[in-house]
Amino acid sequence: MSEILNPGLQAKADAVRERLQCALAEYGEVAFANSFGAEDMVLTDIIARHVPGITMFSLDTGRLPEETYKVMQESEERYGIRFEVYYPDATAIENYVREHGINAFYGSVEMRKLCCRIRKVEPLGRALAGRKAWITGLRRAQAVTRTELPFSERDEANGLQKLNPLADWSEAEVWEYIRTLGVPYNELHDRNYPSIGCAPCTRAVARGEDIRAGRWWWENPETKECGLHPGKKAAA
Repeated sequence: MSEILNPGLQAKADAVRERLQCALAEYGEVAFANSFGAEDMVLTDIIARHVPGITMFSLDTGRLPEETYKVMQESEERYGIRFEVYYPDATAIENYVREHGINAFYGSVEMRKLCCRIRKVEPLGRALAGRKAWITGLRRAQAVTRTELPFSERDEANGLQKLNPLADWSEAEVWEYIRTLGVPYNELHDRNYPSIGCAPCTRAVARGEDIRAGRWWWENPETKECGLHPGKKAAA
């Protein structure tokens, strides 16, 4: 394992670091929403080593794979940090399950989005309270809903700026960074899980399938967002 990035990738990593440093200087209260996928591990490494003033938090939906918790712990041990963890409201979960069933999200897009709203969107609102900007690991190449993703956009739903510093990175660049620098990553990626969310809503993909095919695989690609990233277009 080398610890030196190739010049092109180093330049892109430096650009990400500069975007993050500028964001911290401009907004002050900046937080990174970390779901511990490959892209988020690149940002974890850059933030922990170069921009520690940025808060890192995660949303624990209550139905995450064990492998996600494992990489969370590995990251805390490697970088000497603690992630802020936010959980869904227990009463809201109980009411959803009591009224609709434990796996009601398979029944319709509406039921799935309601589950996501309870387990992700509402906790995100609490995590972002008082912040001026938040950071995601979104990339343009990830999905048809993200092809025009800017580096910076106004998040009207949460009332703050949303930053996507890896927007122009390819999947190959993400993995070259991880492997070159030995960054911890979710071992489900080695089992053909390119995109990882809640365990019931994530499956492995077959060779040649789209990298988001394993997320909410029973739905059409155009509906495959959870509400955290509604896809509003804005200038960078």
